[in-house]
Amino acid sequence: MTQEEVLILLHNKEEKGYTMLYDMYSKSLFAVISNLIKDREEAEDVLQEVFIKIWKNIDSYSESKGRFYTWIINIARNSAIDKLRSKGYNNSQKNLSADNFVHLLDDSNRLTQKIDTIGIQEFVKKLKPKCIALIDLLFFKGYTQQEASEELAIPLGTVKTQNRNCINDLRTFLKIV
Repeated sequence: MTQEEVLILLHNKEEKGYTMLYDMYSKSLFAVISNLIKDREEAEDVLQEVFIKIWKNIDSYSESKGRFYTWIINIARNSAIDKLRSKGYNNSQKNLSADNFVHLLDDSNRLTQKIDTIGIQEFVKKLKPKCIALIDLLFFKGYTQQEASEELAIPLGTVKTQNRNCINDLRTFLKIV
């Protein structure tokens, strides 16, 4: 079944469309969510919420505004960010024992652990000022590219190009470290 056929089923609120949507996208959406939320159970809860949001808000999707995949990825990312910002989630993280963080101290030469230990923001701070502002809005504050365009008063196309270039600069920088 094609994405277009699934969209028609979703617009008609047919359960088969929901099932097909889940089969097509659950793994990639879960990857986005679990990248932000490390607790598997919490990430699975957010994934379920994401599919409910997609189901309920399918009429707000417009092909003229962008690809469907981009739309659902943004829903997943924003839902994960909302969960991270929620008071309940923050309180549950405060009660974790020190055993949950021991792995951060092991083998400190590995890049991924360096990033986890000191935070990716420390690497971002070493980029150009325009990249810092853009990445802060898009990835740390959860803005859409359109919202970032409005906030920074630059065209949407420029935001997209700068985002791609800044991420490439960050990748290059991380390879050096």
